[in-house]
Amino acid sequence: MPAAGPTLRRTLQWTSLVALLGCFVVQLFGAQLPSSGPLIVAAAAGLLLDLALRQWFPGPLSTLAKLHCDESVRQLLRDLLTLMALVQLTDIGGAARILLVSGLLCCYGGHYLTRALAVLVRRTRTLPVLTRNIDTSELNLPAAPPALLTKSARRQLLFSVPATAGMLTTIATDDGGWGMAGVGLSLALFVASAGYLATWLLPAKRTPSEQRVVDWFGRWLADYRPDVGLYFSGGSSTAYQANMWLSTLSALDGRPVIVLRERGMMQLIAATDVPIVCLPRVAQLMMLENSTLKMLLHPANAPKTSQVLRIPTLKHAFTNHGESDKLSSCNPYAKVYDEVWVAGPAARRRYAEAEVGVDDRDVVEVGRPQLAPILPYAGPPAAEGPITVLYAPTWEGWTTDPGNTSLILAGENIVRALLADPRVRLHYKPHPMTGSVDSRARAADQRIRAMIAEANAAGASAAHPDQAAREAELARRTAELDALTATAFRPNADEVERMSVQGAPESGRAEAVAAASDAWRTAFWAAQPPAGHLVLTGPRPDIYTCFNQADLLVSDVSSVVSDFLASAKPYAVANTSGLTEEEFKAANPTVRAATILTPEADGLTELLAAVVDPALDELAEERAVLKEYLLGPAEPPSLARFRKAARALCAAADARRARHPQPGEAGEAQSPAPRESTTATVAR
Repeated sequence: MPAAGPTLRRTLQWTSLVALLGCFVVQLFGAQLPSSGPLIVAAAAGLLLDLALRQWFPGPLSTLAKLHCDESVRQLLRDLLTLMALVQLTDIGGAARILLVSGLLCCYGGHYLTRALAVLVRRTRTLPVLTRNIDTSELNLPAAPPALLTKSARRQLLFSVPATAGMLTTIATDDGGWGMAGVGLSLALFVASAGYLATWLLPAKRTPSEQRVVDWFGRWLADYRPDVGLYFSGGSSTAYQANMWLSTLSALDGRPVIVLRERGMMQLIAATDVPIVCLPRVAQLMMLENSTLKMLLHPANAPKTSQVLRIPTLKHAFTNHGESDKLSSCNPYAKVYDEVWVAGPAARRRYAEAEVGVDDRDVVEVGRPQLAPILPYAGPPAAEGPITVLYAPTWEGWTTDPGNTSLILAGENIVRALLADPRVRLHYKPHPMTGSVDSRARAADQRIRAMIAEANAAGASAAHPDQAAREAELARRTAELDALTATAFRPNADEVERMSVQGAPESGRAEAVAAASDAWRTAFWAAQPPAGHLVLTGPRPDIYTCFNQADLLVSDVSSVVSDFLASAKPYAVANTSGLTEEEFKAANPTVRAATILTPEADGLTELLAAVVDPALDELAEERAVLKEYLLGPAEPPSLARFRKAARALCAAADARRARHPQPGEAGEAQSPAPRESTTATVAR
């Protein structure tokens, strides 16, 4: 079905649901009158609507399921009304009626038998360990059964089509043969599906036992000998928090590994050659205690973090997924880690002033290694434009603080003021979690998108003379990057089959992905209209690429501001906190070198003038000072400092193991051989 706007989609799905319920009402009256015409139309339309809703608008059906009116109940009601009409409107004999009813009952028996088998098959295919980028050929994992048989709610509806069609034809023609043929065909489908699904419980198609998988994983740990890992637990919308650290993790000395806890996160981690393991259960997580793993990086706090902290052989460093002046950047939970790794002196002071129990000796300044792609300031744009302004508001957060996001109180005013300047090319990139807590933020986001679309339509920005060629190049680069980063799975593939397909990566894949990503970024920006406004969502283009395109950032108090300072370009922060400008700057050191905007967007005109004329930029020197305060010194490079901190924490883990050896490893505390030559371990 073609994509529809949110409002139209909601209207369509709820209209379809009302129509579905209306079909049952018409079918009931048709059976009671009795009248064959309305009943046949209502029953057929109801079944088709049920299938259509399941395919395109499953949301309303979930509401019905919560009311215990799932597809089985709806099909049973449909069949009962059809049988009621068949008895009253036809003259078929008693034997034929008994055969029809018996056949229908057997169809339901076949349906529930298939459901029971599906539960058994899914249980056998729920492994205690999931992996990615690891060779699983030893396990000989079988392909998944058809999803229609294991987890599709459409199965009963689809397989009931012949029975429903046959009985309706019998009502129309008074010929019982049609009904028996339809019911017979439906019964054959249910029986065949149950028999076919049962073959996945036989040895040839059955997945390995839990113990065999656990033993295999233990051997892999012993052979691979990981030493540094990234631990992550969270929902699907938080995957970006782990993804931002992938490049840094892969650049560390030794053998890295990514440890996940949620099965659904496996495919949300971006393309990487680093081995990924998912350990949903604590029993398998505890296997890390007897492995060579020494330390884990934690980009986020999560309820399941406490489980891995119980492993005494591991050291833990909290890296966070960004730093800002918000309370979340000095969370008291941080004191549970061995060390808290921060970018620069600002974060160290933030923890000290917050008095949340984090010992200053445990705070390690490592910079922000992932900011390396951000290009430094290269001069102002032309006075006549275009001036590229990136508006990247943060989300509303978990508290009711009006200063969390500018979207609700200031977003539309900011965008309206920017669009009013013909020199401005606006790039709008909202936070991926925008609107997840406060519907007002979601509504403001939608209105801003509409404003940008309207401005683009009114401005009719001229395209490049070779626009078609540029778009073709972007399509080619997109396909090339997708081929490298997105694994092609069969539509029926489940997590076991994906684990088999996503084995050890080919040599040189990481370099190929990096080159393809660079080529895609170049093609993407080249294909955009020279002065057109953009709404940028999703992982591509990434925020750092957007920084490189921008002459000016407008944002909120968030890690986006701290990261943008790596470019030394001008930036503005909206003050929707209710504080005065002086109080706002005192409370939030990251905005010290920013132009402070009011909720009415006052100050934008003067700021744009300073962007094109450096002589008017009175905050340039302050930005340079603040950059070092927030992100640390330029030398030594951040990655070098990060590696040094990792080696030191690994050394601390080795020292602890030497003092308290695990059973079977007394006297053994040596490090695994690194993937590449490294400098000697640096003591803390």
